[in-house]
Amino acid sequence: MASALRHASVERWSRGSSPLHRVDARAKLIALLVFLTAVATTSKHAPWIYAAFFVLLGSAIFLARLPVMAMLARAALVLPFSAVFAAMTWWAGDFPTAAVLVAKSFLSILAALTLAASTPWVRLLDALAFLRVPRPLLLVIQFLARYLFVVGNQVAHMRLAAQARGGIGKSSLSGFHAAAGAVGVLFARSWERADGIYKAMLARGFTGRFPAPQVAPFLARDVAFLCAAVFVTVAVRFAL
Repeated sequence: MASALRHASVERWSRGSSPLHRVDARAKLIALLVFLTAVATTSKHAPWIYAAFFVLLGSAIFLARLPVMAMLARAALVLPFSAVFAAMTWWAGDFPTAAVLVAKSFLSILAALTLAASTPWVRLLDALAFLRVPRPLLLVIQFLARYLFVVGNQVAHMRLAAQARGGIGKSSLSGFHAAAGAVGVLFARSWERADGIYKAMLARGFTGRFPAPQVAPFLARDVAFLCAAVFVTVAVRFAL
């Protein structure tokens, strides 16, 4: 439920109006790839560069008028996963590498989240198709994003029904068994709804491919943003 709500929040943010929202999705996607490459190749002996990267992301978040604390909280969800490997590295006696691993993970997910929160999902998919992302992978991404809402909606209905029956908040073994059974019911009902949606798509002429992307003209502001983003990222990576 929480993940579905977070996804819905990001989707709502992506429909906002800001200078970053108005930039072409292809420009933002290329800028993200350059940024991720710069972060991944930065040495562990230059920690100040990671601070500069964080300032760049903070500027992008401010430009997109996104809620800073909410963005940081969602990006922090990756930390428990990277912290496991960082702890193992720290235990082996290499603290700089452990700290850099956490920093790179956080910066990477925050950058990807900034792109998702400032770009409508349809435009992002069109940009991926324009950049020649393999069609099977693109199809999986499209279905995953759409069916996530199906699962989230079903969870919301089941949670409301459980609250009406007083089934939320139990910590006993019986409550655990009830929760485990609810997971099975969730997937069964989600499967039924997904199957119904797929049959409805077939009835409307779906042939296994979504419509071709609508290629919008690349405006001067898009070129300016892309050049500025790439220049600043490369300058931070090599000049600091």
